[in-house]
Amino acid sequence: MIRNEELEKVIDESQQGSPLTLESDEKNSRKLYIESYGCQMNFSDSEIVASILAKEGFNTTQDLAEADLVLVNTCSIREKAEQTVRKRLEKFNAVKKTNPGMKVGVLGCMAERLKNKFLEEEKIVDMVVGPDAYKDLPNLIQEIDEGRNAVNVILSKDETYGDVAPVRLNSNGVTAFVSITRGCDNMCTFCVVPFTRGRERSRDPQSILEEVNDLWERGFKEITLLGQNVDSYLWYGGGLKKDFEKASEMQMATSVNFAKLLEMVAIAQPKMRIRFSTSNPQDMTLDVIESMSKHENICNYIHLPVQSGSDRILKAMNRLHTREEYFELIDNIRKIIPDCAISQDMITGFPTETEEDHQDTLSLMEYVKYDFGFMFAYSERPGTLAERKLEDDIPEATKKRRLTEIIALQQKHSLYRTQQHVGKVEEVLIEGSSKKSDTHWMGRNSQNTVVVFPKENYQVGEFVNVKINECTSATLIGEAQGLSKNN
Repeated sequence: MIRNEELEKVIDESQQGSPLTLESDEKNSRKLYIESYGCQMNFSDSEIVASILAKEGFNTTQDLAEADLVLVNTCSIREKAEQTVRKRLEKFNAVKKTNPGMKVGVLGCMAERLKNKFLEEEKIVDMVVGPDAYKDLPNLIQEIDEGRNAVNVILSKDETYGDVAPVRLNSNGVTAFVSITRGCDNMCTFCVVPFTRGRERSRDPQSILEEVNDLWERGFKEITLLGQNVDSYLWYGGGLKKDFEKASEMQMATSVNFAKLLEMVAIAQPKMRIRFSTSNPQDMTLDVIESMSKHENICNYIHLPVQSGSDRILKAMNRLHTREEYFELIDNIRKIIPDCAISQDMITGFPTETEEDHQDTLSLMEYVKYDFGFMFAYSERPGTLAERKLEDDIPEATKKRRLTEIIALQQKHSLYRTQQHVGKVEEVLIEGSSKKSDTHWMGRNSQNTVVVFPKENYQVGEFVNVKINECTSATLIGEAQGLSKNN
């Protein structure tokens, strides 16, 4: 599986920007059209927004022309992501000419970054709402209904939306996201997330377990625990992670870290598959890996961004881990979970990057041989330390050439990894029909690799043992051997 700078998120490309819908409530009279861009957290947030607005009389729709309210949940991680949103706003403006009563709101990280400036730059926009202000949507909608622009981009130290039951938009009824943390404290010099999503705070584990149990009761078979940095999860009764040292002895003694949360979820629903994203190398501890090894229902897959293979560049990025420390973590994962799949995020062309730095990245990739990756050329983001302190001095042609080399090497490694599955029988959770064939199912194995096989008499949501007969660099192809014991 290869992802490059042309893709603006880390989930299924087909969902990028598509309108999200849920079952209609006959009592609701207004129509909401919502699009999401960026990371999995944005898609999860859109489910929270839809839940809040359902109580305000809105049903979702896939028909833009009939919408009373259009919301676009935005990403600021790269310039291209913001350009995509601005092009969509042009489309909304054209539709608004035939539906003058339609209101347009911008949500998420781009809203947080630009704030009131958005209203000046994009005249079509009526409402700007940051990631921590969604509970204020009823008041903001009242403002725009009365003809006034509305803005709330205040970052919270406490908000986790743990008390909001998300709806499941465009759900396959099998997999779901469960947010466990918000914000990030790491302050990587290239990243806008700490400025758009605020400081790290964790959600009450009891509310997480309640959501997981509810999903199981409703027939879901797999969840992904979400956060900008899930390994930083720490619940000690509420508050920012950085304030934990001020907690009482009792709070410290009863605190729940990510390894313990993983165990709690795995034990609560032993037949439900559990994934998590995203991890940070400096925060992933051995007890997390050991928890994965202990429980069969925790998938053998870790997304472990590294960003560069050069110690000098890692320091400039403020990544707080070295190349050797990353290797040590990889070695521990391989030792404790030998068949664990590992994926990466990689940035090429960071300011001052030399050919030697680039070769360090390629050699790191050769050491790890990632299953798949998300690779990008450096994009300077306003407000970050890199933008303020470092000149974007790598020519675009050099960035493009280095990125091409990284992608080519990842394609080689991806094929190497998928070939390791050929001849094995692996458990696959059926998620839906294959995109390329209506006669084949598509699902994923524990390692998060896509598997396709003939449908026969199996159904969506079933765990099936599949013998892998052949592969591409992104997909395993096989034939069913029967239902697995997890059904």
